[in-house]
Amino acid sequence: MADPEQSTTPYVDALLAYSALDPGRFQVPGHKGGLGADPAMRELVGDVGLRNDVPSVTEGVDIGPEPTPFQQAQLLAAGAWGARRSWFLINGASQGNHATMMALAHMGSELVVQRNVHSSVIDGLVLSGMRPTFVAPEIDPELGIAHGLTPASLEAALAATPNAVAALVVSPTYFGACADVAALAEVAHGRGLPLVVDEAWGAHMHFHPDLPQDALAAGADLVTSSTHKIVGALTQAAMLHLGHGDRIDDAVVDRCVSLVETTSPSGLLSGSLDAARRMAAVHGEALLTETLAAIGETRTAIREIPGLDVLDERMIGRPGIAAWDPLRLAVDVRGTGSDGYRLAKAAFYDAGIDLELYTTNVVVAIFGMAEPRAQAERLVAGLREAVAHLEASPGSPDEKLMPPPPWGELVLTPREAYLGPQEVVEFDAAAGRIAAEGLAAYPPGIPNVLPGERLSAETLEYIHESVAHGGYVRGGSDRALRTLRVTRA
Repeated sequence: MADPEQSTTPYVDALLAYSALDPGRFQVPGHKGGLGADPAMRELVGDVGLRNDVPSVTEGVDIGPEPTPFQQAQLLAAGAWGARRSWFLINGASQGNHATMMALAHMGSELVVQRNVHSSVIDGLVLSGMRPTFVAPEIDPELGIAHGLTPASLEAALAATPNAVAALVVSPTYFGACADVAALAEVAHGRGLPLVVDEAWGAHMHFHPDLPQDALAAGADLVTSSTHKIVGALTQAAMLHLGHGDRIDDAVVDRCVSLVETTSPSGLLSGSLDAARRMAAVHGEALLTETLAAIGETRTAIREIPGLDVLDERMIGRPGIAAWDPLRLAVDVRGTGSDGYRLAKAAFYDAGIDLELYTTNVVVAIFGMAEPRAQAERLVAGLREAVAHLEASPGSPDEKLMPPPPWGELVLTPREAYLGPQEVVEFDAAAGRIAAEGLAAYPPGIPNVLPGERLSAETLEYIHESVAHGGYVRGGSDRALRTLRVTRA
């Protein structure tokens, strides 16, 4: 049974109480609770949203006798997720990764990082100046997607980086694969190092016994949690959770969170975290029970659509997969004779279905913690319509893209390359130069080159071919990829 205190929302209540006072607002924001709002903004946000857009440093909300309602809300979040301390983030999980990288820099200058980390981790390396040793995740040879990191791979990377002060891994992946976080924590802790987990996609896993074990429960020391993704806070709202060990100083994390946070945090975003926490802590298991049942029915129905299959717990046991999170419903499209790009476009334009992710072989639909059953039925109908559209206009399947080449040598730290002297060169003339920006071809979305790495002709050719096959590349300042930014020779 949930702690009765978890049924409260102290921060939301404080915001509502302030609005109910109807004070004369002679502070920011300039719309004055809606009095000065443009009609378009009123239509977008609504009177309630404008009225409760309360600024920071407000008496009775986040200042006053301690613990303030804001502090109480963070304490409740720590209790709900089993953390020693939790921070509300209003710049997404990206803010958590930025703060994490700078907190680890207090401990030393080197760390081990799983290669397919979110771009915000690389940005955090630019901010912190740390030197990473990248370790490869397991790549599925059939599906062409990345899974988790194995304990053996982490052990080898740490052995090759004797001055590392921490290890950072990703679990779950975008597709639902969960690594053996407990074993990864054992490897890191065996060397006296903290394990940091980017669990952006796993904020819901703590709240149902049939889901994979969450990272904090598995022994992680610091966990980034993108609360808006599945638990349902407002977009851009996330949390950072500190484990119960003593390998990371919470005071250091606190100052680093503040360093990368606006001094005008949105009360609406923080309030949504307080409310989402209550929903997860009090109703999460019941809601997830219903959602998991709907997912089970949806999987069966999708498999009845010719050419489609669903990735599920049958994946467990493949390298890098210790468990599977079903709330990322990943659909194998290879049997259609087409690819994920065309299927996703057909789903959107012909069936009104907006999918989260698509690669050559797999498309992904995201289920929320409280997904209505009617939404699941709509997904099935939309996929059925999209497949029928592909059958009616099959097109010519492209030649399969070859696996990406090995990564280039890390010559400079990401910070040295990103902030150092640079020049712009023609894309086709960049081989041998040191990249000053990152490039990640989708699919599979794993960075092909990061700031500080030497570009190879093979990598440039792979990126070019990826775009030619219908993919796209994230990271380059020239989105047309006519040029690249490299360090000045």
